[in-house]
Amino acid sequence: QVQPVESGGGLVEAGGSLRLSCAASGRSFSSYAMGWFRQAPGKEREFVAAITWSGNTGYADSVRGRLTISRDDAKNTGYLEMNSLKPEDTAVYYCAADRFRRRAVVVGTLGAYGYWGQGTQVTVSS
Repeated sequence: QVQPVESGGGLVEAGGSLRLSCAASGRSFSSYAMGWFRQAPGKEREFVAAITWSGNTGYADSVRGRLTISRDDAKNTGYLEMNSLKPEDTAVYYCAADRFRRRAVVVGTLGAYGYWGQGTQVTVSS
């Protein structure tokens, strides 16, 4: 069992960058897949990016090429590097983790993840 905790959110101008971190307590973090999701005001939570235990990655079309997901298992931490930010990226960003039977498959389904952080606010000004 793991408990994700996000950090690194803030206010940035359009075109700027941020790096979000997801620190996971608990053992065996390296065997967990991790995902980033976001929820803008008045909208449903949506998939952003995910990474498997072995490092396979997947992205939403809206962020591909601008956001990069990674993990450092020695630090029990995942990251979301965010570049070329746009006002439409403004949202609360959530980190999620879980273990899946098909460990090489990138999972972007919100309901598949059982462990969630509290979220961190990202605001991009125009």
